[in-house]
Amino acid sequence: MQVVTKKEMYAIDRNAMELGLTGEMLMENAGQAVARKLYDELTYDDRITIIIGKGNNGGDGFVIARMLKSKGYKLDVWLSVEKEAVTGDAEKAMHVYEHSGFQMRLLNEENLNAFKVSLAVSTVIIDSLLGIGMKGKLRSPFKEIITLVNRQKHVKRLAIDLPSGLPADGGKVDDAIRADKTFAIHLPKVGAFMYPSREYYGELDVVDIGIPPIINKKSVEKRFVWMPDDVIRTFPKRNPSSHKSSHGKGLIVAGSKTMSGAAIMAARAALRSGSGLLTVAMPEEARLPIANQVIEAMYAPCPSHEGEFAGTLPVQLNFDAIAVGPGIGRGEGSRRIVETLLKAEAPLLIDADALFHLAKMKDQLKSRKYPTVLTPHEGEMARLLGLPIEEVANNRFYFSKQFALEYGVHLVLKGPFTICTTPAGEQYINPTGNAALAKGGSGDVLTGIILALMMQQKSLQEAISNAVFVHGKTADNLISNKHSSVDVIASDVIESLPIVYKSIANRSL
Repeated sequence: MQVVTKKEMYAIDRNAMELGLTGEMLMENAGQAVARKLYDELTYDDRITIIIGKGNNGGDGFVIARMLKSKGYKLDVWLSVEKEAVTGDAEKAMHVYEHSGFQMRLLNEENLNAFKVSLAVSTVIIDSLLGIGMKGKLRSPFKEIITLVNRQKHVKRLAIDLPSGLPADGGKVDDAIRADKTFAIHLPKVGAFMYPSREYYGELDVVDIGIPPIINKKSVEKRFVWMPDDVIRTFPKRNPSSHKSSHGKGLIVAGSKTMSGAAIMAARAALRSGSGLLTVAMPEEARLPIANQVIEAMYAPCPSHEGEFAGTLPVQLNFDAIAVGPGIGRGEGSRRIVETLLKAEAPLLIDADALFHLAKMKDQLKSRKYPTVLTPHEGEMARLLGLPIEEVANNRFYFSKQFALEYGVHLVLKGPFTICTTPAGEQYINPTGNAALAKGGSGDVLTGIILALMMQQKSLQEAISNAVFVHGKTADNLISNKHSSVDVIASDVIESLPIVYKSIANRSL
């Protein structure tokens, strides 16, 4: 499933019209398609209020209102502006609605009390007020209308395309309808996969309005949600005649005297995710606690200084993939380890403390001849870019793509709806995961999963996207069954990975 920006959605509309689909046809298709979805949401006992704006979103609302009234639903229709302000295709939709014999009321000062009563007795409120053109702060009367709608209790709020008040591309939110469900027209907008916007969407339901897929290819950058079907389609299948070397010879450079757990979790996750042969390089002082907890791996103790790496890595780097970062610390020795590994002739995953060091040597990424994967959270990404965290958080898609393109890396920007960006700028959004993963150790587990899968799949993009999906899906399973988002710890995720891998094997995600 593709995801679009506001600019791209406008381009889709233009290109569809050039193909012969008029704006009037698209509006009719959208309204009818949403109405058909609503038939499953509504009952004939519902008291429904629909609030309509002057733009294309309002035009969709007129079509929806006409369809619902034609079916006999009890519906109050409120127009938020004077009729003369409704223009273009929306005006045509309003004309058809009125000439079908249906009534509406103007939401003005004179009718304000009646509008409040309509809201108060409603069981369902349909928001068709503002669309993707919304920008800046809410103006009157829209801010007051949204406040009134959000005050209603014991009511289902349904939004058309996106909740009114939200910027389509995400970012700061002044105020917006807090929907229980949003019917995204044609394709979801990027704001649906960013916070705080996502908090307003409720359940997301994408509505097909008949625009041919070729229009998407022409108008939209390669930005997709990585769905369960994608995982099942691309996940590697094991050859019955394979052996341990067939599934990857990996190295994890991790841990320190005070953070041996990071290495343990990364290693155990890699082994649980199918790594054939795994070596863990750690400072000598961390060898025993790591070796006692990860008995299936091999070990490469390294010279240490004050519990961290001293700076030398006495290991031949002939591995199928290498991961560095979890728990290595921020001392000079660890920095030298990262500098050494940037020259390694193998795919390299850089995480955690290694990203801290990378911020001062990131130009070395440009000279690497082997694939590089970075897995920052927003704070680490902000450090790499030299920007405030808030700026990164409000522009996740943009900064992910720009960094991946400039430095030629696969960039995994972690967080809700983790974004996996390729060196070519293609972006894949992960739909799995929850707040249970907002704990220490979660990133170490993900590092291990990615390392294992990148050694087993030919496509690095597919390996990374699948790893992130599996990580989040495991956490989703945990809170769906015997845990809550409060009590899940990283070790729970590792021990529950087999359930997800079994589901993938059974093609039943």
